[in-house]
Amino acid sequence: MRSTRPTRRDLFAAAAALGIGSSTFHRAVAAEADAAADPVAVTPEMIKNAEWVAGVELTEDQRKQLARAMTRVLADFAALHKVEVGNNIPPAIHFLPAAPAPALAKAVPQPLPGALAGPAGKNVDKPGTEEDLAFLPLHSLAQLLRSKKVTSTELTNLYLARLKQYDPALKCVVTFTDELALKQAAEADKEIAAGKYRGPLHGIPWVAKDLIGYPGYKTTWGAGHYKDQMIEEKATVAARLDASGAVLAAKVTLGALAMGDGWFGGMTRNPWNVKQGSSGSSAGTAASVSAGLIGFGIGSETLGSIVSPCTRCGVTGLRPTFGRVSRHGCMALSWSMDKLGPIARSVQDCALVFQAIHGADGKDLAATDHPFEWPLRKSLKDLRVGYVEGKAGLDERAELKVLKELGVTLVPITLPNKLPLGALQVILTVEASAAFDDITREGVSEGIGTWPDTFRRGRFVPAVEYLRAQRVRTLLMQEMAKVMEGVDLYVGGNDLLITNLTGHPTVVMPNGLRKGKAIETPFAITFTGRLWGESELLAVAMAYQEATGHHLKRPDMSKVTKEIADGK
Repeated sequence: MRSTRPTRRDLFAAAAALGIGSSTFHRAVAAEADAAADPVAVTPEMIKNAEWVAGVELTEDQRKQLARAMTRVLADFAALHKVEVGNNIPPAIHFLPAAPAPALAKAVPQPLPGALAGPAGKNVDKPGTEEDLAFLPLHSLAQLLRSKKVTSTELTNLYLARLKQYDPALKCVVTFTDELALKQAAEADKEIAAGKYRGPLHGIPWVAKDLIGYPGYKTTWGAGHYKDQMIEEKATVAARLDASGAVLAAKVTLGALAMGDGWFGGMTRNPWNVKQGSSGSSAGTAASVSAGLIGFGIGSETLGSIVSPCTRCGVTGLRPTFGRVSRHGCMALSWSMDKLGPIARSVQDCALVFQAIHGADGKDLAATDHPFEWPLRKSLKDLRVGYVEGKAGLDERAELKVLKELGVTLVPITLPNKLPLGALQVILTVEASAAFDDITREGVSEGIGTWPDTFRRGRFVPAVEYLRAQRVRTLLMQEMAKVMEGVDLYVGGNDLLITNLTGHPTVVMPNGLRKGKAIETPFAITFTGRLWGESELLAVAMAYQEATGHHLKRPDMSKVTKEIADGK
């Protein structure tokens, strides 16, 4: 295997790929590299000479910052070069030489018997307090609405009031949609009273992460640069929730352009500890569900944006298989990694929302139709659940004890660990840079959060290296396919980057509380399923959740105040 230290030929090729000017300059850089003990570092001067091909003009400070970043990028390239990739390995991208197919009418599935009842199949009575009503899981709220013990208008007014009460502390709302919400709630009440019941989401208030387009309301992407943006085409996921009778109460925060929990209005807070951010980028969705301000919400994930805030805020989220839910009408960050999914207070809630939103629409060409059976008819005893072996033995791990008692077969697995996974993040860098190429060329650096350096860096990555990363991604997908041959799903594992690259579905949910000096905060557990295996994944996750009951714990809302959040 050849050395990873750049040779004279490597540097000529790299200089040409970066568009660096003269042959004299090429020879000078190559001579410097030959004399160096370590791989050559990118210099600000090299960046300056390459700016003409990248189509940007940078300041000296920006050149220095980008030079440091590009030096790290070259190290990633070297790591990818160590992987043997034969000519038979294609990149993990697909060309579709056909126009979008006509959108097909999608019937809203009705719940199977018992799907709306609680864990024991019992009817739900209206709680004695508004606080208890607000924190009920979606499936219990649905039972109350269907039995006419609560009206959608009553529930919508309750959630709108709570959103407005706690938003000053949590900073979770970008835009309230009161007029639309009350109109939809009144229509839901009218239909339910007339016996026209659309299903378990009928009359349930929800919130949309503000990268989901909805006519008549701003879609800000959490970024000051886009804070007045109007997208007058309804996103498919919103249209399907409208068709299910759900009630849109607000558009909620995301970190600027789907990074973190900082947006143009501040930092979204964690209801369990309002001095702490809620994590992101589905910051407002997770915070509002956790605080009992809404029935459920829709988030999105490219690399942790559902899993991370759900972990921080102690709620349940489903990141579906890539291509399960149409992203039409939503902000694109990475076309080969973006996914939409529900965030709610229970696994069963996520299943009911997913039931309404999954499937092809003829607009997002990555979205496909696959069966989803819910509730799962297969017995848990027929399922094989993998676990990653660690220092603790099988009988010492609490989560494995619970799964064993549920009757599943436990199987040890080893996740892929030989490929340079960190280097594959160049895929996200390049695709995000392409998605926002226009503002980079315009010189926009304010009002887009922490992205400017990443967007500039992406313009300097050679196409050959991007495609090589995609081909290494194919190897990763092949390795994961082998892992999943012996199991239906697995529990835990340090797999966030792996599964966002391979497209496998994950459920994240609270798994207890950690005690700090003066406060308790949630921690989480994840279950990851086969591609298109949401039915089995959700069934095991729900059984585990009902056996442990950690999802029933809720934050102390008396401590969710603006004064505490501001440190007063």
